[in-house]
Amino acid sequence: MPQPPSVPGDPPQGETLSTSRGFDGAWIHVRVDQVRLPSGRITTRETVEHPGSVAIVGVTTEGEVLLLRQTHHTIGQTLLGLPAGTLEPGESPEACARRELVEETGYRAGRLTQLASYFTSPGYTDERLTIFRADACAPAGGAIDPDELIRLAPTPLADIPSLVEPGPGQLVDAKTLIGLLLLLRDLRRRPS
Repeated sequence: MPQPPSVPGDPPQGETLSTSRGFDGAWIHVRVDQVRLPSGRITTRETVEHPGSVAIVGVTTEGEVLLLRQTHHTIGQTLLGLPAGTLEPGESPEACARRELVEETGYRAGRLTQLASYFTSPGYTDERLTIFRADACAPAGGAIDPDELIRLAPTPLADIPSLVEPGPGQLVDAKTLIGLLLLLRDLRRRPS
């Protein structure tokens, strides 16, 4: 991925002295770098390498947002969130978004618009997540993969503001908060 141009006054970068592989998994890899800091001190930096991911803010023709109740093994909890998934080799973010929406919700996207693309947590991973808005979503037929630990939870657009407001009812999944806030911004700017 190309580096953005440096800006005068940016802090200096360290020099990578060596790189080794800490772990190779099915979807992620851990790279371990020995880095010389500008002070001369040598330190270790571990990076979770990720192929990239997408999240989809699907809005149905009936004016509902396609949210999921999904169990997450990592945190041992079920959260309300957006359909999302990891890019397959050679797959574009848009193609991934279309595929994941059907696989996780049983709905097909009409118009697909990119809302944002960002690094999820650049302190330890290079994962870039791209959020799409999918309008005019309609049932595609078929069933949700039984290995997915999800349940479809279509939510009226009118209920979305309460899910992003601070307090005990606020969503706790970052991509979902970001995606829904961008949806609300878009709805204020233009008709759906």
